[in-house]
Amino acid sequence: MILCVEGGIATSYLMARKLRRKIGEILIEEGVITKEQLGVALEAASGTAKKVGEVLQEQGVCDAKAIVKALAEQFGMKFIALDGAEGEQTPDLDLIPKDVIQKHVIIPLSKVNDKLQLIIHDPLNLELLDLLRFRLNCELEPILSTKEAIQAYIGKVSGKESNVISETSLVTDSVDVSVDRSVDKSVDSSIDLDDEQAPIVKLVARFITEAVRNRTSDIHIEPMEDRVVLRYRIDGVCHIRDNLPKRMQPAILARLKLMAGVNIAEKRIPQDGRIKMGVDSEQIDFRVSCCPAYHGESVVLRILRPDSVRIGLKNIGFEQENYDAFMKLIRKPNGILLVTGPTGSGKTTTLYSALDILNRPDRKIITAEDPIEYSFAGINQCQVRDSIGLTFSAILRAMLRQAPNVILVGEIRDREVADIAIQAALTGHLVFSTLHTNDAPSAITRLIDMGVKPYLVASSIQAIMAQRLIRLLCPDCKVKDDSPDPKYLRIVGIEPEEVPLSNICKSVGCSKCGNVGYRGRKAIFEMMIMNNEIRELAFNRAPLGQIRQAGIRGGMRTLVEDGKIKILRGDTTAEEIAKFAQAEALLADNVDI
Repeated sequence: MILCVEGGIATSYLMARKLRRKIGEILIEEGVITKEQLGVALEAASGTAKKVGEVLQEQGVCDAKAIVKALAEQFGMKFIALDGAEGEQTPDLDLIPKDVIQKHVIIPLSKVNDKLQLIIHDPLNLELLDLLRFRLNCELEPILSTKEAIQAYIGKVSGKESNVISETSLVTDSVDVSVDRSVDKSVDSSIDLDDEQAPIVKLVARFITEAVRNRTSDIHIEPMEDRVVLRYRIDGVCHIRDNLPKRMQPAILARLKLMAGVNIAEKRIPQDGRIKMGVDSEQIDFRVSCCPAYHGESVVLRILRPDSVRIGLKNIGFEQENYDAFMKLIRKPNGILLVTGPTGSGKTTTLYSALDILNRPDRKIITAEDPIEYSFAGINQCQVRDSIGLTFSAILRAMLRQAPNVILVGEIRDREVADIAIQAALTGHLVFSTLHTNDAPSAITRLIDMGVKPYLVASSIQAIMAQRLIRLLCPDCKVKDDSPDPKYLRIVGIEPEEVPLSNICKSVGCSKCGNVGYRGRKAIFEMMIMNNEIRELAFNRAPLGQIRQAGIRGGMRTLVEDGKIKILRGDTTAEEIAKFAQAEALLADNVDI
């Protein structure tokens, strides 16, 4: 039954709802999922606002395309993949205004006898269909596709494909290069907030928008002696986007500081601010850091995407064994769960994903963060402000009087914070926190070095998990590697006889990944669950090596071993995992990473 948007739509919708099959039944019938997988998804979705399809995707059981295909069958609609397959009808984007396409993420397919075939991604958004019918003044025939496919097609046709960086300069068609600016002039008319056509305003808006569409995590504006370098960090690797003229430096920096709400006249001390900006009908937050440098202030914009912390624990990179163990740990009533790793290793994403699972009406969750990167409904989030005495320790003490079930401490930085977190764990609270150590066993010795009593460390910690983010091979261009480099295989512990039986792949490079060969990232983990042996070693201040060996005997899989699984499966390369191998192994093999 085609979902119509004529008068009496409510009646038609109710009739269709009574007649249509459930999406789970359709997916089982198509052989996409099993009854057991559907049962697990229904249980996970109960008591939450999530749909079964969303849960199935989070659990990695099926992809968005399979879900939308099932929705199309459920509602009696047509489905189009938008992948340019032979025989697939080509959309005509000239049928409706471009701003409507961008704003509502829709694509017009064709128009016959005043009836417009319109590609949408949500069949239940009846208000949108009514709005479009009124604005476009014609009948609509909705056709389903995935939101990702629609966005990719719009970007491709508009010359803004999301993961390809243009090689053209940003300055040529954004700024009048003939206009001379004095290097000493920090503010001029080109950064006026009310003048949206000003050259600098257009330039800044353009590179921010381009960065968001290219999956960039950080935008770096770095003044040099004779130029301003603009770099994007994509999948953890910095790429130079453009060299901007030195004369534009004052106006660019002033514009960014104005947008971030910081003092544009102050250039001697570091400043932090935030920008909220709409990109492709989505509100994106940017955390802005300004730091004085020799040739001028260096500015970094960290792009904070709300969806990035709601991708589901399964999609972060957990192997099934670690996933099951982690799910048990976050449901414990008390104790400390530490996540360790360097800056940018995905610790925040992992902890927020855990909180997203625990965020239920019957639990009170409080966080102390510096800064608050993502806002969550139903969670009490406290921002650390050292300048007014609102420190981690002050917030933690106040938290314990709020009777929470779950506490998140952004980072354990000193003994005072560690002591309060441990006391909270020992008095019946579940505490999540992060620590900057190289691996999981090092967290025990680090806490003891801070001055925490060994018996408190041994009794309060439930588990310690180290993680790193590794790049994934581009699925569109990766090929099987029949002769991988033996040096890297030796570092990650892959024996020669394992190679023929595996699916080891290598990077190639294509237009989809910007000729890099990698696209997207996942985490590798090292999870050490505390047992009696490890607790005894911690109590006796045992050396790090002994704690590590005890962890391995207890079932801990090291970072390299977890990466090895992903190499043999063809997800990444031995070279990528080797970056996180022991330094001694790299030096012994004379490997340059």
